[in-house]
Amino acid sequence: MKHETIIALTDNFEAHAQETEGGIEYWLARDVQHLLGYSEWRNFILVISKAKTACEVSGHNVLDHFVDVNKMVDIGSGSRRAIDDIMLTRYAAYLIAQNGDPKKEPIAFAQTYFAIQTRKAELIEQRLLEAERVSARNKLTMTEKELSSVIYQQTGGNKNFGLIRSKGDQALFNKSTQAMKSHWKVPSNRPLADFAPTIILKAKDFATEITIHNARENELTTETAISKEHITNNKAVRTTLLQRGIRPERLPAAEDLKKVERRLASEDKKMSKKPDTLGIEGIEE
Repeated sequence: MKHETIIALTDNFEAHAQETEGGIEYWLARDVQHLLGYSEWRNFILVISKAKTACEVSGHNVLDHFVDVNKMVDIGSGSRRAIDDIMLTRYAAYLIAQNGDPKKEPIAFAQTYFAIQTRKAELIEQRLLEAERVSARNKLTMTEKELSSVIYQQTGGNKNFGLIRSKGDQALFNKSTQAMKSHWKVPSNRPLADFAPTIILKAKDFATEITIHNARENELTTETAISKEHITNNKAVRTTLLQRGIRPERLPAAEDLKKVERRLASEDKKMSKKPDTLGIEGIEE
């Protein structure tokens, strides 16, 4: 397929993408019909039927991806009439392409196009999740620094910070910090938090924020008092997690955060230097 053809087909698919008020991307089936080279609606409906079957077999709700609608069209002399159409999600359009006639050049293009776009969406989602975890880790670092400062100001020294944090871990995991490091196979010279999943980072941060607030509010001036407060808060957070079916000590370790940060930085560098060589960008309205 010629480069010029790829560019033209890409532009056509992007131009016909629309969004609902809720920001959900979709195509109208009668537009896709012509984009894929089908001149007859009755023939294209057969392809849609196969796509619906594939959607159902894959365990997805067909009505979430194929939504029947009516639209008004001009029929000449200023008259208009309603015709049946279908709103298609990206996944629905992908299934239609997969069930189309592969001898049609637009079908061959669409099969690759939607596969690439779906993969891009997956990569974007994964990147956002990784960025969220990095952000949660950075937030916890700042919160723990603040707690260390509070301990120093109110007890006259911050040598007790490590002890208080360990007691918090014991309350949250029902296991010691060392036991959790062993469970998650964390190197001895690395913080437990660098291998914690996002939800645990946020849980620890929340408990620590409460400790800071109450230590200041209640003017706690001893390690014993602040430790007791921190233990209480971590136990409360643990109880909430357990009530929602999350047992902190049973969660698997997350990827080493330093590796995640290096990967994100490397991807940022590549994205800033290397353009999309296929000429296929994300679909925008």
